[in-house]
Amino acid sequence: MDTVEFDDSPVGPADSPQSIRCTACDAALRSPGRNTISFLLVDQFTIPLVGCPEHLDQFRMVCGLTTEESATMLDHRPAGGIQCPGCRLAAHRHQHPVFPVGTGAVGVLACPAHQGDIIGRYKTGLQTQHHLTASLASHRP
Repeated sequence: MDTVEFDDSPVGPADSPQSIRCTACDAALRSPGRNTISFLLVDQFTIPLVGCPEHLDQFRMVCGLTTEESATMLDHRPAGGIQCPGCRLAAHRHQHPVFPVGTGAVGVLACPAHQGDIIGRYKTGLQTQHHLTASLASHRP
């Protein structure tokens, strides 16, 4: 599995040329459509995301470190839909922030407030993951 790294700056809009090494992420980000959008369910959030299954799962796993509940990724629209009107309409915008995840990237198709919330969780999850792995490495004989 790739290591998950986060650069504080977004990769850029999905339609700009980027150095995404994962061809599946690159393809999903270049043509996000109904079939390529997944949904991250974590606490009270339902966040639409675009990327390949592997990097979406890495993103989910890191965000899951920030909650006592489980973080779940759905490949279909959630049964209750998306409650936030801004997030519901965000997929129709032409540009959205794209954040590096390992060798790929994940596009966050949410309203600006929820983009900030989920990216904050992702950063916190990365810090937690770093502390956990550093702690394990220091306890090895």
